[in-house]
Amino acid sequence: MIMKKNKTIFVACDTSNLDEIKKIINQTNSNKLKIIPKFGLQFFYSKNGRKFLEKFKKDFWLDLKINDIPQTALSAIDSLKDLRKCKYITVHVNGGLEMLKSIKKKVKKINKNLKILGVTILTSLDNKSLKDIGHTKNVKQLVLKQAALIKKSGCDGIVCSAQEAIMVRRRYKNLLIITPGIRLPGDSSNDQKRIMTPKQAFKNKVSGIVIGRSLTRGNIKNNTKKLADHLNR
Repeated sequence: MIMKKNKTIFVACDTSNLDEIKKIINQTNSNKLKIIPKFGLQFFYSKNGRKFLEKFKKDFWLDLKINDIPQTALSAIDSLKDLRKCKYITVHVNGGLEMLKSIKKKVKKINKNLKILGVTILTSLDNKSLKDIGHTKNVKQLVLKQAALIKKSGCDGIVCSAQEAIMVRRRYKNLLIITPGIRLPGDSSNDQKRIMTPKQAFKNKVSGIVIGRSLTRGNIKNNTKKLADHLNR
């Protein structure tokens, strides 16, 4: 049984080692799953990361979580316009509505295929963590508030945990919802606090999931097969 291709899997390529990056990309290639690489700060800031992405021939997600005053954020987006295969980019909702709207307007001019995803509360945080920071709202309340800003700004999607996804989907039918904090059954949660299995996440009406260590640690091909079997079970 082949999983429907509209269920997108993003594999987190969290290393600065170019050989490891190539290995992850090659060994997660599957005819049963739609898998797109996600490159974060570690690889993008590495010596060879930027050069590699300039020549990359397939769609990828650049997870930079841009968060600054509008003009600086716009300059950052403008500096990425040569990365033509970048299909998704993250900005942090903490930057505010004006930053989100400005970025959306800029992206329309430089790359119409680029989807802007607004990052909400990191999956390494929980209600206690938010209270420590100084927030008075809980995770679910803040994510809904941030989802409203993303929708109002015209951005394409939201990054939140699968635990909040069903709540966001009820309110925003057409928003892309991408969920990190995904673990295969039995895997350690590591530094994540709001986690869910891939199958549970898709039941919560998400558009795509981000999975890292459950795929990239150990035998990547076997892990990819395990993921496909889990989703098709």
